[in-house]
Amino acid sequence: MCFEVEIQPAGRRFQAAAGETLLDAALRQGVGLPWGCRSGNCGSCIASRVSGRVEYPDGEPQAGQQADEVVLCQAHARSDLVLQVRELSDTADIAIKTLPARAEHLERLSHDVMQVLLKLPESERMPFLAGQYIEFILKDGRRRAFSIANAPHQDEFIELHIRHVPGGEFTGHVFEEMKDKALVRIEGPLGSFYLREHSDRPILMMAGGTGVAPLKGIIEHARHIGMARPMHLFWGVESRQDLYLKDLPQRWVDEGGGRFRYTPVLERPKPEDDWQGETGLVQDALLRAYPELSPFDIYLSGPPAMIDAAMPVFARHGASLAHMYSDAFEFARDVLERIAREKHETGARG
Repeated sequence: MCFEVEIQPAGRRFQAAAGETLLDAALRQGVGLPWGCRSGNCGSCIASRVSGRVEYPDGEPQAGQQADEVVLCQAHARSDLVLQVRELSDTADIAIKTLPARAEHLERLSHDVMQVLLKLPESERMPFLAGQYIEFILKDGRRRAFSIANAPHQDEFIELHIRHVPGGEFTGHVFEEMKDKALVRIEGPLGSFYLREHSDRPILMMAGGTGVAPLKGIIEHARHIGMARPMHLFWGVESRQDLYLKDLPQRWVDEGGGRFRYTPVLERPKPEDDWQGETGLVQDALLRAYPELSPFDIYLSGPPAMIDAAMPVFARHGASLAHMYSDAFEFARDVLERIAREKHETGARG
């Protein structure tokens, strides 16, 4: 049996099945509601009950003190419900947390990209919007930022795609020393790069290298909530070996009902790549396919040079700055300084 739950003032509705909490039902259907500990103690997910009945199979939680308060992470619906609670729709609704985490699993996705799955303590969760990022806090206080590659409803882990940067101390540690179960400290979620769900415009996405990570999260979130807007992902890399998502984008195409398209672009394909697809700069490939950009929301993620070069050109092709969203992957300042110093020393020795 399912009950209909209406969220005011947004007017969103979702179905809550018998045996699941209201929070689980909302997240399962892509309705972003505030939450924190998921144990009924922190009070982050309290809603006001306008009408309907709920029950608490595991007992009344500590957070629910008033008769009309509903603790969403513990309550089950007993009838159709109308609740008053603010739906998460932008970064102002998301609490930034500093938390310990465990590197639950590390897996090489390519020669220079590592997938890291972070697990938070059982009593903690980190709500985020699809496309945001987290920062590792190193022992000396320095920070390293990486985009979240999974969708918000996939909250068992935080998925990261970390590319090995030559001369990068932290990425070198990830590739050469970090083991499964290693403890780290993180802060997040951060950033204003996230899916604008309430737009009705078709979406173009352009990624460079591991810039595909936050776009993967956005795509999987859009699929999860049943978003009907057409989406087209352009992914630019050096050569075929750098397309580290393997057949996943093609699965999105096959399961997308004609609403999702994918164009990989190799900047410098190798002879052994046997490549018949798009080549050159990824922004040029996008413009060949879409010379008029005014109808689209455009999401750009990758190296700053790629984004800085693309945005003014896209604007000349009709794209509105108000509908272009970017996430530039920049090296940390100390890494840039080290790389510059090493280049100088190499030149001096030569």
